[in-house]
Amino acid sequence: MNHFNKTRRQLVQAGALALGSGALPFAHAQASSPLMTQLANLTGQDRLNKLAEGARKEGNLSIYTSMPVDDIGALTAAFEQRYGVKSKVWRSGSEKILQRGLLEARAKRYEVDVFETNGPELEVLSREKLLHECKSPHLGDLIPQAIRPHKEWIATRLNIFTCAYNTKLVKKEELPKTYADLLDPKWKGKLAVEAEDSDWLAEIVMKMGEEKGIALFKEIVRKNGMSVRKGHTLLANLVASGEVPLGLTLYNYKIEQMKNSGAPVEWFSLDPVVARPNGNGVARNAPNPHAAILFQDFELSEGQAILGKRDFIPVSNKVPSTLNKMPLIFADPKVTLDDGNKWTRIYEEIFSRKG
Repeated sequence: MNHFNKTRRQLVQAGALALGSGALPFAHAQASSPLMTQLANLTGQDRLNKLAEGARKEGNLSIYTSMPVDDIGALTAAFEQRYGVKSKVWRSGSEKILQRGLLEARAKRYEVDVFETNGPELEVLSREKLLHECKSPHLGDLIPQAIRPHKEWIATRLNIFTCAYNTKLVKKEELPKTYADLLDPKWKGKLAVEAEDSDWLAEIVMKMGEEKGIALFKEIVRKNGMSVRKGHTLLANLVASGEVPLGLTLYNYKIEQMKNSGAPVEWFSLDPVVARPNGNGVARNAPNPHAAILFQDFELSEGQAILGKRDFIPVSNKVPSTLNKMPLIFADPKVTLDDGNKWTRIYEEIFSRKG
């Protein structure tokens, strides 16, 4: 049996979650309501006033998110305090969020207002016509890479792939300077990656030169092995505990949070540095359309500072961050979907959980 997650494989191979006989045909079933279209096109101060007034009358907001509980809680608490709208949050993995969104759409059961999750899953929802462009007035404040051409979902934060090490087991002066340095025998049995980071690998090896890059990682695994763990939080915890001395695909914000809590961990980067955008999209048939659009605007404005304080990498130029200005390669959700079968296969060929 394949060790890698089948749901994610279906996502990257088909561009949508295959259920039963095939991908779900939603495109003709998801027409926008006249009210959603009207609200999405509001401009100026009139936009904020009408959205806030309507959201207070609706009183509720439903969010499907893969953001950690404490972090989404900080956002929704600030949103409720400002606008008096209570948030109902369903949290799960990004692939589960995609699956639930598609199933509910097929059943024409419209329960979600905002999807807040990984870029590839949001891109599938956009392709399946389940999201609505809402013309946020805050787009001009964002880094260009945050905005997809269709604008049906907008990046709100960046997950930057970094390496992380246990400071009790690895000395700073011993750290590799390049990926080629991982060929050193001193790293034998000490390395690990997360199980589904094929988009990270794709961007890295394309930058190196595909043939050269793939050969390098195969040689690293051949010489020194590679443990494969499911879940970035799990991998971060294993680095903190010392079970994994050096992890290669950690989100820097999680390491920052753990370090600030006293864990013996630190992160560093190897060039090229890959960023995976996460974002939010308003559901085309949101049951609370005022609140849905208002929350998207909130997360792209005031919410950016909240995310920054919680060690996320914001996408707003108004929130100071050295990391969103460093040279980054952005994992393209289109590549993840359209070429996902290729990169998932290569990832599996290079790494295995037996490593």
